[in-house]
Amino acid sequence: MLSCVQKMLRDTITPIRRVLTAVLTLLPLLALAAKGPSPEEAVRAARDAYRAGNAAKLAKAAASLNGHVLAPYGEYWQLSPKLDGAQPGDVRAFLDRNAGTFLAEQLRREWLQVLGRKEQWELFREELPLLANDDAPVRCYALLARWRQGDESALAELKRLWDAPREFPEGCGRLAREAIAAGQVSEDQVWERFRLLAESSVSGAARFLFHALPSGRVPEARQLERIAAAPAAYLDRAAEPKGRVARELAILALTRLAKSDPKLAAGYWGSRLRIRFSTGDQAWVWAQLATNAAKRHLPEALAWFREAEKSALSDEQLAWRARIALRQQNWAEVQKAVANMSPLVRSDPTWIYWEGRSNQALGVIDEAWLLFARIAGEANFYGQLAGEELGILTKLPPKAASPTPGEVAEIARHPGLERALALHRAGLRAEAIREWNWSIRGMDDRSLLAAAELARRHEVWDRAINTADKTVALHDFSLRYLAPYREILAGEARSRSLEEPWVLGLVRQESRFIANAKSSAGASGLMQLMPATARWIAAKLGLKNYSWSRVTEVDVNARLGTAYLKRVLDDLGGHPVLAAAAYNAGPGRARKWRDAQPLEGAVYAESIPFPETRDYVKKVMTNTLYYAALAGAPKRTLKERLGIVAARPAGERVAALAEEARR
Repeated sequence: MLSCVQKMLRDTITPIRRVLTAVLTLLPLLALAAKGPSPEEAVRAARDAYRAGNAAKLAKAAASLNGHVLAPYGEYWQLSPKLDGAQPGDVRAFLDRNAGTFLAEQLRREWLQVLGRKEQWELFREELPLLANDDAPVRCYALLARWRQGDESALAELKRLWDAPREFPEGCGRLAREAIAAGQVSEDQVWERFRLLAESSVSGAARFLFHALPSGRVPEARQLERIAAAPAAYLDRAAEPKGRVARELAILALTRLAKSDPKLAAGYWGSRLRIRFSTGDQAWVWAQLATNAAKRHLPEALAWFREAEKSALSDEQLAWRARIALRQQNWAEVQKAVANMSPLVRSDPTWIYWEGRSNQALGVIDEAWLLFARIAGEANFYGQLAGEELGILTKLPPKAASPTPGEVAEIARHPGLERALALHRAGLRAEAIREWNWSIRGMDDRSLLAAAELARRHEVWDRAINTADKTVALHDFSLRYLAPYREILAGEARSRSLEEPWVLGLVRQESRFIANAKSSAGASGLMQLMPATARWIAAKLGLKNYSWSRVTEVDVNARLGTAYLKRVLDDLGGHPVLAAAAYNAGPGRARKWRDAQPLEGAVYAESIPFPETRDYVKKVMTNTLYYAALAGAPKRTLKERLGIVAARPAGERVAALAEEARR
């Protein structure tokens, strides 16, 4: 009897025990579910809902951020899309709660644009002085507001924008239309702006100007389309240009053709067209031909610039006049071009150095040394080269005292930096960068070094480097030139006989050592590899189990990137300047940019046609100098590292000429 009872109790208790065990197992999971998403998950969900325009999901995710340092982002993402119909009190409440923050600045900028578009000038004028940074669309609405009040000085400021080859923001567009309607813009001014916009391929904005032209003097849309599609064919078919419209269309066709084939454009211009134009127009066209020829390193460019001397050359045109003169070692022309630049551009270290070199070459030694002394020792490409001309070798500045624990703790409590680090942890890198950059503005050197150290401790390498780079008097180059993953990169560099400081200098420029960095072009990882390049080099190396998803793994990216860099370097005769240019713009372009005669490495770098690549090469080589100095490597000057770029082989020159002839 007892055993039967025991059996009954066991049969009853066992299922209960199982249920209790299951419940106890689920309790932590249920508690976690009740707790909701982490702040990182919530802010990502809020950002994604904001981008998708899903107000319900956004509100739910934003509610999860209440009380968190990132709560203002949830509020901002909810308010920003509704600014068009928002009550001023609601907007100002957000701005007051978040005064002085990046998000307050961002929302105020957006609100001012809404107020300007709706011409709510009273509110606009109240909020405008509170905007900390300049903003072109807001500035244009401010000009329109002044014009509406009868302030004609607004037109003088519009004139400065009128001469810039960019499309107007909406406020300036309205002001321009009203000024044109009021007869305060001449036909000549319309055509001058048309040329500038056409030169920069801003065709939509150029067409807008035709509304200001007198009836009967407006180009036909189909003519513009033919010129855009085939400028040479248009010039072949066009009759002798008679009248303003015909001449301007011929100039437009020549300008378009010069971008792709300046020699062909010069052929049309010199054979039959030029005599139909005024002296001023002739000089303007010669300037277009010369600038485009200089960008293609054509020797004719210098003679064409001389033909353009009756035109007021822009700083960009003068820069290309100087660059083509450098390639021809025509120091008098370099000096002349620099002398005609605006004071602001002429004071750039680039042109201070080359003006000094031209004086030196022409025997004006005292003036050359004064120019070199102005920038010698600056931590940039031309500052280092200028110092070397004076016999001053690269020397690291004294290392500032490291931030104290108290200084780091204090800077860590900065609300903006707290938000930036929280955004970084959530994977919102673009938002984190903007928040960080806003937060460090105006900091003194000690605070900047503390912020850089804070970023280093959190392994936010790019913010550590860029923040340390901003100090003025107190410096820590070990922070400016951090080398995370040094062992991996150095090992790969050694295995391929690459100089470690050069590899580090290139990685610093490519990604600032952010392992998962992605570019808008699709490159990824430390060494910013494109998918096709990574796949090709992985196959060459016989890398097993490679897939694109692995390209952000540090060891994989370093192995592939250094292998590709070594192939590029070997293919270009072992010249680091050529290889750096090739890594950024492609080996074919790097070869093409050589000359029929040997070039100084600095001249080659300065005359690279792509601004991004030109800047990149200079910075990679300067980075290399500092990484070598930090490592205590044998002293080599920057000029020695730049060396001489050998002349393009005769066979390549013939092939290039044949290609030009085919075009």
